[in-house]
Amino acid sequence: MTETAQALVVEDDEKIRRVLRNLLEDDGFSVLESAGASAAMEIVKTTTLALVTLDIQLNGESGLDILRDIRKISRVPVIMVTGKDDVIDRVVGLEIGADDYITKPFHIREVLARVHAVLRRKRHEDRAEPPGVLSYLVDGLTVTPDRMEVIARDGRPCDVTTADLALFKIFLERPKRALSRDQLMDLIGGTEWSPLDRTVDNQVARLRKKIERNPSDPKLIKTVRGIGYMLAQDVVRRGSYGDHAKSA
Repeated sequence: MTETAQALVVEDDEKIRRVLRNLLEDDGFSVLESAGASAAMEIVKTTTLALVTLDIQLNGESGLDILRDIRKISRVPVIMVTGKDDVIDRVVGLEIGADDYITKPFHIREVLARVHAVLRRKRHEDRAEPPGVLSYLVDGLTVTPDRMEVIARDGRPCDVTTADLALFKIFLERPKRALSRDQLMDLIGGTEWSPLDRTVDNQVARLRKKIERNPSDPKLIKTVRGIGYMLAQDVVRRGSYGDHAKSA
């Protein structure tokens, strides 16, 4: 972590805010703080940030609403800070663009592990994307991650979330390869989960509703019994260097 990297801690509990600030400063960040939405959004708009930690339950304000506003203007990595029982909020947070979450009470080592994992994924994504526009063509759909865009078979844009695109891209980069729920959970966000956790299944179901010709009989993202899921169609990757295309 470089000394100039800046992080924003959005937290209305002064004690927790101080703990996170000290932790991130010890890890090499320059840390900015906010206890509410307006100050947080002003910092996001005016500062180049490497990371945001965002409490999901602020005093009188919703961290999810702040996350939605952040995602309208920035792709900065955001780690939500949630309570133990905020399962639905965690799922919604991932759907609308959170990169990961930590639960209170948290352990210092867990926070650092999640911060480093999120930043590694961000660096990998930045290196993996070639300059210009990269699109995937599959089953009549055109998917352009850089534009946060999926064009449907009738030429209209699909109403997809950041989480939808992140999950779809995982499959597009690994066509005809069965992926377990463990693998998908790691690729989605690196979060710990239990066999009873339905996060992956719920995200796949939501994605199917938006991209399948018949969501009740999916032909694009198929269930692989006893393993997980697989993108079952050929994928053409169209890069930014002329009109060439190749099967993924």
